[in-house]
Amino acid sequence: SAYSFSLTTFSRTGKLLQIEYALNAVANGRTSLGIAAKDGVVIATDKKLASSLVDVGNVSKVEAVGEAAGGGSGMVYSGVGPDYRVLVRNARKSAQTYYRQYREPKPISQLVKSTASLMQEYTQSGGVRPFGVSLLMAGLDADGTPKLFQVDPSGAYFGWKATAIGKNYLNAKAFLEKRYQEDMELEDAVHTALLTLREGFEGEMTAHNIEVGVVSKTDGKFRVLTPEQVQDYLDEAT
Repeated sequence: SAYSFSLTTFSRTGKLLQIEYALNAVANGRTSLGIAAKDGVVIATDKKLASSLVDVGNVSKVEAVGEAAGGGSGMVYSGVGPDYRVLVRNARKSAQTYYRQYREPKPISQLVKSTASLMQEYTQSGGVRPFGVSLLMAGLDADGTPKLFQVDPSGAYFGWKATAIGKNYLNAKAFLEKRYQEDMELEDAVHTALLTLREGFEGEMTAHNIEVGVVSKTDGKFRVLTPEQVQDYLDEAT
């Protein structure tokens, strides 16, 4: 249509079509999901690569943010990888700036707001395009509560108990709705996350083609699990 190439022009039906197309890019991306437990948050993603010749060790989708600033938040994406790198760099800079000023880790809700504001700017400026990613961001809030947020290309953000993005997200969400419990602990949440990923996984799921990150309420640190730790969870699940 006449509006589909313009980012800053509304269509007659009140839609910004470039943002809808950005959401299509997200829906074509690998599945990512997150679960907020009572004592922490887990985020996990499928990182299966197109060729077996790619060095998997150099591919990272789950990223820690603010670890140098004494805190622990983490994020994962579905969609266009290079766009994600820009958002990770921005979030790290924002977390470090906050720490330098207040000498305490930036709460996850504020980190989400600053990231969402950047994504929103890219829906209202000339000469740019929206970010082709949705993010899941996990961390602790100012009161120490574990929180999980989703941020979309439009700049909209939502808090979730558990959710999924990317390819097969509808089935993954339906699976999470059946499995999620309010009093779930972090260990159970990791197992549930792996079971959910396995539901729609193409081929065999191994410690090298998925990635898992957790933030625990006890120490407030976000860490990406090593392939050995992921393998232990996979062994327990079988």
